[in-house]
Amino acid sequence: MYNLEECKRFYRGKRVLVTGHTGFKGSWLCRILSMAGASVYGYSLEPPTDPALYRIAGLDRAMDPETGDIRDLGHLEHVFTKVKPEIVVHLAAQPIVRDSYVNPAYTYETNVMGTVNLLECVRRFSCVRSVLNVTTDKVYENREWEYGYRETDPLDGYDPYSNSKSCSELVTHSYQKSFFSDGRCAISTARAGNVIGGGDFANDRIIPDCVRAMAAGKEIVVRNPYSVRPFQHVLEPLFVYLEIAQRQYEDLTFQGYYNVGPDDADCVTAGELADMFCRLWGEGACWVNRHDGGPHEANCLKLDCSRLKKVFGWRPRWNIRTALEKTVEWSKAYLDGQDVCGVMDRQIEEY
Repeated sequence: MYNLEECKRFYRGKRVLVTGHTGFKGSWLCRILSMAGASVYGYSLEPPTDPALYRIAGLDRAMDPETGDIRDLGHLEHVFTKVKPEIVVHLAAQPIVRDSYVNPAYTYETNVMGTVNLLECVRRFSCVRSVLNVTTDKVYENREWEYGYRETDPLDGYDPYSNSKSCSELVTHSYQKSFFSDGRCAISTARAGNVIGGGDFANDRIIPDCVRAMAAGKEIVVRNPYSVRPFQHVLEPLFVYLEIAQRQYEDLTFQGYYNVGPDDADCVTAGELADMFCRLWGEGACWVNRHDGGPHEANCLKLDCSRLKKVFGWRPRWNIRTALEKTVEWSKAYLDGQDVCGVMDRQIEEY
């Protein structure tokens, strides 16, 4: 099983560019890379939330960040010229389903043309050896199946966010076949399920909503308690991303498309997740079912991760209860004014 020590052996001294480094996933990823001894560079807009994990944990002091818009090809090319990255992990995106209904054009510009811009830079800079485009479990044409979607199932996200990520997948596949068939750079995509963990302050996500309610002394509002999602701790996909980027750097045959999600037993409803959260948090925590008539969202969504398990011998390490325990631990430490970067480091080492 891939771990921090193996990560250190490969990434120490490697020049790694992370787009979207100021987001929730990007912040955790940059912390892992810093602990591994990589030379970490970031390209992103300002943190998307206030508060933001990126600032709370002081991550800017452990890397070389650049503020910029992934839609700006000229600026992104300037960063590639300066950084000369060997490995690129592409996380920059407009990631909220509901926000994509409010501003679909911006969502497509960021998620589709942002991917085009990134791959254009990769095409122009021979220093890049490995690229991973992180998309989502929502790229698949959702038929409300009770079993998990496989990498070979049709792509066709319903809402603008999901659809834009499907397009990002197709752009990546086209660039890989059209411009990188000579093997000079390995390119993969990773389709991850819903992530939870300490430091997520995004709107319209169930665990951040739970933590905000606890901080305010209010009951938790759950919009759709019967929807099934592949919830997993944020460290699960992040270590997979790093392993894919490493393995394909070393051996081109590892490039491809990979699902990253929990086992079926940990694909729970939002209501079950809220129940577990309340038990772990204590202090009289409770939730109410209050559907707000919002836009369409899938009711059932699972991933089949057989390919990842077969190719890399991977398996999830933390079940949903452990993932929630770690999230509650971080969140309570934050609300108590403790050293949250220390909590992050300890959880990374424990994982």
